[in-house]
Amino acid sequence: MTNPAPEIANVSAEAALIGAARGGSLDAFNALVELHQRAAYNLCLRMLGSSAAAEDAAQEAFLSAFRHIDSFKGENVRPWLMRIAANACLDELRRRGRRPSVSLDAPVPGTDDPPDPADTTPGPEALALGREQRDAIQAALLQLPHDQRLAVVMCDVQGFAYEEIAETMRTSVGTVKSRIARGREKLRRELGPRLEQVKGEHRQ
Repeated sequence: MTNPAPEIANVSAEAALIGAARGGSLDAFNALVELHQRAAYNLCLRMLGSSAAAEDAAQEAFLSAFRHIDSFKGENVRPWLMRIAANACLDELRRRGRRPSVSLDAPVPGTDDPPDPADTTPGPEALALGREQRDAIQAALLQLPHDQRLAVVMCDVQGFAYEEIAETMRTSVGTVKSRIARGREKLRRELGPRLEQVKGEHRQ
């Protein structure tokens, strides 16, 4: 007898956790949190530009999810959790009433801190340039309208499928693609001058 494919086993295990969490199991819900907390935090960090604000928003999102887990009726919990996290970010942005500031000390989601320089690694100047480029990208993301930023982050940073993004944003796949296209175009316009400025400063 062959074992089930890993992805099928994972889906079945998550479905079991969802069922147990709906029944009030805190352990099962905590297991779901462990599966999705990195994605939720990274989404909040990209949306808010601050590690402290991202931690608060992600925590609030999971608290809200726990309070409403019995209302979740689907099988794929990730878009539902991401929607709650995105809403927590939008609530924070509305509360601020202004564009978020850029956290220059927060690592970009999905990347590690630059390694210590070694013979086979870039020198300090190249590493500094890389950090400044990433900061420029993050700053440009924060200039996008909220809907475009969320769509671009979920697609280009986190690798979500169009269908999952559409489910998260409660819109059509066509609208998601349109938001991504508009967001990418704005990023290209914004990042061209910024990255050239960064490179120019290091040439001096």
